[in-house]
Formats: sequence, structure tokens, C-alpha cells
Amino acid sequence: MPARIPGNEFPEHPSAAMHQEHKDEEKHVEVIGNERLTALVSLVLLMLIIVELVTSAFLRIWLPAHTVVGVLLVGPLLVKMGSTGWRFLRYYTGAPAYVRRGPPPLVLRVLGPVLLVTTLVMVGSGIGLVVTSPIQLFLLAHVFSALLWLPLMAVHSLAHWSQVPRRLADDWSSRLGPHSQIGRGLRLGVNLGALLLGVIGAWLLFPAATPLFAWSQTNVIGVGPFLVGMGTALLVGLITRPWKMEKVG
Repeated sequence: MPARIPGNEFPEHPSAAMHQEHKDEEKHVEVIGNERLTALVSLVLLMLIIVELVTSAFLRIWLPAHTVVGVLLVGPLLVKMGSTGWRFLRYYTGAPAYVRRGPPPLVLRVLGPVLLVTTLVMVGSGIGLVVTSPIQLFLLAHVFSALLWLPLMAVHSLAHWSQVPRRLADDWSSRLGPHSQIGRGLRLGVNLGALLLGVIGAWLLFPAATPLFAWSQTNVIGVGPFLVGMGTALLVGLITRPWKMEKVG
């Protein structure tokens, strides 16, 4: 029988149960890491969206800033789609750790695909306006998709408003032990890389937006759509706020 190393309490060949327990712990860490990545990128997106909303109210003056931030959104949006899509895939393919975590509330599962499509149309039509000058089709698509997107985003944001700060606090808390911070550097790197991607995209596309900026100075860009969208979002938020949607999607 091989000699034991003093202080080593584990057998030379771990049992199958110990191996399975280790694999389960790794999968649990993966789930937690995915949730924290989603929370971090959600915070980044929220800050950029707030800037977009503010500039939307004064487009004639702030259209260049609105355009730059709109392009900046692309990188974090890709990260958010990737993290939530991965959770969706792992849950519906029966990965035990994700199944134990459970799905998002039914309301969010129904609204999620609609919000995704609306977001893609809104961002895509906005970039279309930048690269092709103000074509009427892109302009109408951008305005009407934004009107639909605002109330959907209000429901989505209110459903997650308490979980995001908690996930982020746990990621930076030392009281949960060193294992709770596994992958934090990678999550930060992914978000910084996404923002860098957006900066590069904005730098490349900004010269192409010159015709759009010139057009905005000679055409009326009123605050009507912005007020309608924000009013609808506020109303929907007040109606849906009592729902107890506690799980992060």
C-alpha cells in the first residue's frame, strides 16, 4: 500500500462520487459566472441606454452623440445575447446545473424573443441610417421599433432591477470566499473588449454619418415619438411592477 503524505486526507484515486461532486461544483460555478456576466453587461447597457434616451429628446443638437452611443451599444448587446442565449441553450438541452437553477418567469420567456427582434431592428435600422443617409424606410423602422422597444425594455428592466446589483456585489465581495470570484477578470475583460469593439465601430462609421447630421439640421426632428415612447414605457412599468419576477433572464 502506498504511503500517505502527511496532511493529505484524500485517497490516491478519488472515488466516482467525489469526481461527480467536483464536476457538479464546476457546473455550479459556470452558472453563477454566466449570471454575473449577464448582470455586468446589463449594467453597461443600462448606462448607454440612459444616454441614448437623453439624447433622443434633443436630437437636433445631440444627434452625433446619439449616433456614437448607438454604435457603442452593439458590442455589449452581442455579449448580452451570448450570455442569455447560452443559458437558454443549456437549460433546454437539459444541463443539470442550469435545470436546477430554473427558467426565467413565463412572462419574460414570452417577451424575450420579441424584445430581441425589436432590439435588432432598432439598432440595425439606426446603423442603416448612418451608412446610407436618411432613407425613409430605415427612419420609419427606427422610430416605430423604438416605440415598441421602450415598453418592452421597461418590463425587462423592472424584472431584473434588484438582481443585477446583488450579482455584482457578490462578484466583488470577499466574504463569500475566493471561489466566488472565479472568472471575474474574464467577465471584466469581455465587457471592456465589447466596449472597445463599439469604439472602433463608432470611429469607422462616424464619417459616414455626415449626410445624416446635415439632414437633421434642415428637417424637423420633434420630441413627439420620444414622449409617446417614454409615456408608454412608464405606463407599462407601473402596470407590471407588482409582478414578482425574481429570476434573472
